[in-house]
Amino acid sequence: MSDPVTYTLDDGIAVITIDSPPVNAVDQALRAGLKKVFLELRTQSAVKAVVLMCAGKTFVAGADIKEFDTGIADPGYHEVLRLIEDSAVPVVAAVHGTALGAGTEIALACHYRVALESARFGLPELSLGIIPGAGGTQRLPRVVPLEVALDMMLSGKPLPAAKALQAGLVDALVDGDLRPAAIAFARELVRKGAGPRRTREQAVKGAENAAALIAAKRLQVAKTMRNRRSPLALLDALQAAVDLDFDQGLQLEAKLSAQLEQATEAKALRHLFYAEREVRKIPGLARDIAPRPVARVGIVGSGTMGGGIAMCCVNVSIPVTLVDATPQNLERGLALIRKNYQRSVERGNLKAEQMEQRLALITPSLDFGTLATADLIIEAVYENFALKKEIFAKLDAVAKPGAILGTNTSTLDIDTIAAETKRPQDVIGLHFFSPANVMQLLEIVQAGKTAPDVVVTALELAKRIKKTGVVAKVCYGFIGNRMMDPYGREAERCVLEGATPAEVDSALEQWGMAMGILAVYDMAGVDIGYLTRLERAELLPKDPSFYRPSALLYARGWIGQKAGRGYYRYDGAERKRTPDPEVIAMLADEAQRLAIPQRHPDALEIEQRCLFAMINEGALLLEEGIALRASDIDVVYTAGYGFPRYRGGPMFYADTLGLKAVYDRIVEFQQTLDPQYWQPAPLLKKLALSGSSFAQWQVEQIR
Repeated sequence: MSDPVTYTLDDGIAVITIDSPPVNAVDQALRAGLKKVFLELRTQSAVKAVVLMCAGKTFVAGADIKEFDTGIADPGYHEVLRLIEDSAVPVVAAVHGTALGAGTEIALACHYRVALESARFGLPELSLGIIPGAGGTQRLPRVVPLEVALDMMLSGKPLPAAKALQAGLVDALVDGDLRPAAIAFARELVRKGAGPRRTREQAVKGAENAAALIAAKRLQVAKTMRNRRSPLALLDALQAAVDLDFDQGLQLEAKLSAQLEQATEAKALRHLFYAEREVRKIPGLARDIAPRPVARVGIVGSGTMGGGIAMCCVNVSIPVTLVDATPQNLERGLALIRKNYQRSVERGNLKAEQMEQRLALITPSLDFGTLATADLIIEAVYENFALKKEIFAKLDAVAKPGAILGTNTSTLDIDTIAAETKRPQDVIGLHFFSPANVMQLLEIVQAGKTAPDVVVTALELAKRIKKTGVVAKVCYGFIGNRMMDPYGREAERCVLEGATPAEVDSALEQWGMAMGILAVYDMAGVDIGYLTRLERAELLPKDPSFYRPSALLYARGWIGQKAGRGYYRYDGAERKRTPDPEVIAMLADEAQRLAIPQRHPDALEIEQRCLFAMINEGALLLEEGIALRASDIDVVYTAGYGFPRYRGGPMFYADTLGLKAVYDRIVEFQQTLDPQYWQPAPLLKKLALSGSSFAQWQVEQIR
């Protein structure tokens, strides 16, 4: 294996090249290589300046996060970065691609920075529950204004090179070949007699406004990053940059980093980092299976979902044929797509000509026959079994041989839908989440006869359209909606027991859910869930209280935001949710009619009933083989259902509580609530009583 760090001499300029594919991540070997080279260059008097650059598609794009679990071997980050900063001759970082995390910290340890115009700088450590721990919190505010440093680290969003230049992070932008331009920059430094410009020796920029600025960010973080430790620790580290000298600040940063790396928040986020990479590994699928080519996509249904899916495709230059039953539907659908793009243009995220290019890739049609050239056809009509079966019979007649037929159903039996065709091997579930052009998750449902290369194609499509694709097997609701069923059931039962909708949603939101489930129902439409349950009425429990609140709202036409009222009222232009006394009274009357005891569950009981019901259902999914891995469930819930990433997903969260504690509480609910709903899943019981975990079970399944 070749050395990850090498250098050449170019007439007094040492050019150090980091070459550690695929993204030059900083591991022990790379740090050792940098240490060796910088120590060697100290002995060479002919060297007047140093250029540090990277081979491949990018500058250093982060750290080796495995070391957070195994420990960071010598040489450590601080030792290596101090060696760079201590260089007796100027060191110029030459940046292309993305300098992320440790990449930006290395660039900050250099004395000067040049970058291609396409380069970006970022410190996204909060997304892993940690803070920049290699001096980033201490060096960045000495190079850019404190406010810019705060925004970069709290948002985690990479800063484009042009903005980095304005902020002072970059000294010069380069157009063309980076290497000769960086060498020329270094030569000019030597010619001018400019020596090292050590970041640690500079003052924090904007320190005079630090108290008010950091206090304001603390208030913001308390609202937007609820229950998290790492953002508060980041602000503590930045306060130290202002109050302490560099070395003292560095010591505090190191102490905070060590605490955060082993905290549950960081472990949860690392778990998801690995889990999102694991979802593409499907047991039983040979690695050499090639995906089918997808050069054109057909979509049936131009409503919100169909239009969003169309946007996903044309955003990556896949042309789309969009079919609907009436000209009015198509006109409405295309207008909504244009409106969505127009919003991006107004925000500056898209150029007007890009919008027109994308819209030009959509061909509207009233004729199913125009789908004959599509490699993939996605049905995206509303959740009606008869309608979907009728559409698939039509698609079977017009689609070319080998075309993949996907259904966007969120709950229905795909095997039954596939049976309407003579090509069940080509049928697959592609469950997008609304709004499809925004939401990250794509649930890929492998039906009983789905061909292996169709599954591989779906996974490749997910990657191509920048979605996280998770494979599930067929059952009602697949992974996500199957687990939402008991979660929502308990929320609705709690309001019949005397909790208000606001109390239920507040308990869930304070715990960390992006939105309480009853508010979600209002947003999606109370009618959606009600009509779905109506479709499978014969399978539902013979319990008059089961999802009764939604049935009452539907009967009155109070179906959520689109009607101006649901569980809440949505009055005024802002349509802000406000409690509805009439709904609360209606629920109390119904509880009395059904003789439901008024327990008035508190926040902890609401939280545990909703979450533990979900976790128990997840255990059943694992036993049944619907979900391939516990970590797949965690990805589904954090990517598509507003489950807080810092808690790692429902199955990881259960492990953090201890499965015995979860099991014991479920047994308690079995005794105090309706036992038909509180039957511990056999897998949960087995793991809990043996002292095991879902994570350990998953490892054992892979062996």
